[in-house]
Amino acid sequence: MSDSRYRYGVCGVAVVSDTPLALPQYADAGLARVELRRAAAGAFDAAIADAPFDVPADSWYRFAALPDGSIYVAWDGVGAFLVEPDGRAIAWSPADGSSLESVQVYMLGQALSFALVKQRLEPLHATVVVIGGLAIALLGENGSGKSTLAASLLDAGARLLTDDLLVVHERAGRLLAFPGAPRIKLFPQIASRYLSGVAAHGSMNPDTQKLILPLDDGRTSAAAVALGATYVVAPPREAGRGEDVRIDPLTPRDALIEVVKATFNRRLVNADRLARQFEMAARVSTLVPIKRLTYPRALDRLPQVRDAVLLDAAQTARGMACASC
Repeated sequence: MSDSRYRYGVCGVAVVSDTPLALPQYADAGLARVELRRAAAGAFDAAIADAPFDVPADSWYRFAALPDGSIYVAWDGVGAFLVEPDGRAIAWSPADGSSLESVQVYMLGQALSFALVKQRLEPLHATVVVIGGLAIALLGENGSGKSTLAASLLDAGARLLTDDLLVVHERAGRLLAFPGAPRIKLFPQIASRYLSGVAAHGSMNPDTQKLILPLDDGRTSAAAVALGATYVVAPPREAGRGEDVRIDPLTPRDALIEVVKATFNRRLVNADRLARQFEMAARVSTLVPIKRLTYPRALDRLPQVRDAVLLDAAQTARGMACASC
């Protein structure tokens, strides 16, 4: 009997699915293994009947850590996910009327992050592009403009490595950044400005205008790339409109704090996880230059911001090359 499962690689993880997904084929994905299984509507009802939900009853997002160690997480209008206690499998059930593309955004981001943490991997919240053979990570809180800046960089010839979920792994004294799903999420105004030739696959969820834009091989990197620099994008409230574009190196202390703040999953908290989290942040902030990027929030200034990042990234790459000579 033939094996009808689909095999992929994402974020350095081998993914085996009973449903075809918009992911590249298996490649350099030996950090962990996760099986994805589609479940029927109502399949999780018994498991969550007495679940200790810690979010408001009227929230569109629901989360519960179940007694057996599994995790239930769901979004109205998108779908529900049940992550097994060891993180090696995720069962998923789409909401009525939701698109597979929307389900995949949450499954390969939020839901997958629980599986990764349970398998002792520490994901970061970042958008990453590849410039000059090095991965350039953009960190920052939600709404800081990471994806918008990344779209501008893509328009200048950069390639997307991952949008939202970043997994890094140390090899031979370097940090490798692994590719995520080949898509980026943008508001229509930004998508039409920088990715006008890309057809959107609907919105992320029923309550947002943010679009899911699949990217072809020419705009993505399907292989792990050495992490060359990290920019912490200052939130709009700190940017103003009259300031120049600024790129400022962070002190080791501030760099460590920013990496800790960029942790993707903040729901799973215990002493073991916190220690692992701190160790990962310390290695990232030690091995990779981390700088704060501050710029005025005006679309007509984005080319200037992009050029500043490209110049700084090129200088960083030269510095890393000289250091390894």
